[in-house]
Amino acid sequence: MKSTLDALTGRLRMKQLQLLIALDEHSSLHQAAAAMAMTQSAASKSLQELEGMLEAPLFERSRRGMRPNAFGHCVIRHARQLVADLGAMCEEVAGIRAGSGGRVAIGVIMGAVPEVLVPVLARLRQAQPELALEIIEDTSLRLLGLLDDGHLDLVIGRSLVSDEPARYHYHPLGDEQVAVVVGHAHPAPRARAMGFADLAGYRWITYAGHMPMHALLQRELDLAGMSFPANAISTSSAFVTVAMLQGDPGLVSLLPTGVAAMFVRQKMLRILPVRLQSRQQTFGIVTRRGGALSAAARQLVAILKALPRTAQQAAAEV
Repeated sequence: MKSTLDALTGRLRMKQLQLLIALDEHSSLHQAAAAMAMTQSAASKSLQELEGMLEAPLFERSRRGMRPNAFGHCVIRHARQLVADLGAMCEEVAGIRAGSGGRVAIGVIMGAVPEVLVPVLARLRQAQPELALEIIEDTSLRLLGLLDDGHLDLVIGRSLVSDEPARYHYHPLGDEQVAVVVGHAHPAPRARAMGFADLAGYRWITYAGHMPMHALLQRELDLAGMSFPANAISTSSAFVTVAMLQGDPGLVSLLPTGVAAMFVRQKMLRILPVRLQSRQQTFGIVTRRGGALSAAARQLVAILKALPRTAQQAAAEV
């Protein structure tokens, strides 16, 4: 192991890592070489040198092109992290030189935005007004992919959706509560309690199959002895969901409770008194194990961990 590490540290070149990434993206040595402004023979020699250092082939050759094997997937993942970390270092150094506060890229699940991310970023901006922020909202699984590739510094989401959750540090923050919502003018009775059977006459807005709330609705309907609606309207956008609910009183959907509460306060939505039977999922701070956070990212993590318990409960109970 030490001899392999010595060989890599002594001979590995950044261009070899960039070539691996290009090969993963193009599945063709010719196209990857062109993207790297190299000759194909130079690219082939560079790949052979890297495979020799690692004492393992990294790609399988087939009619469909070059596909990374298990070794290749591992090395490419780390290559992306190293290239991204180097880029982040250059940006941070440039920011320090220019007198600005650097940059932090954050991934966040929808339900954590109103009651966790927004107040925490307000505190961070007060502490570092020159800090540049990039925020990406998506599912935990997709955000972890961006974290793995080095495009994000941290994720506010779930690590257990990964096939290898041990690759991450995880610090729980709260539970993502989900509510059944309708437009503010929806004719549903203002009862003290309702069930899914009471919504049988309304059309559901559902989420794309890869999204957790799609599976949540499926479980809840199964528990209620109901079939998944065949005429559902599917979207991956909370904005589309809210706009359609507000415009059509015949629709019903799910939203994270913290998100729904914002629109309830604006008299755009109503939360129906439907109690979900599924256990609510915990979310928290996810960072790469073994990765180095910038000073600004460390400060953000510290603010998140110091989030008052009452604020965390609000994120779970609004």
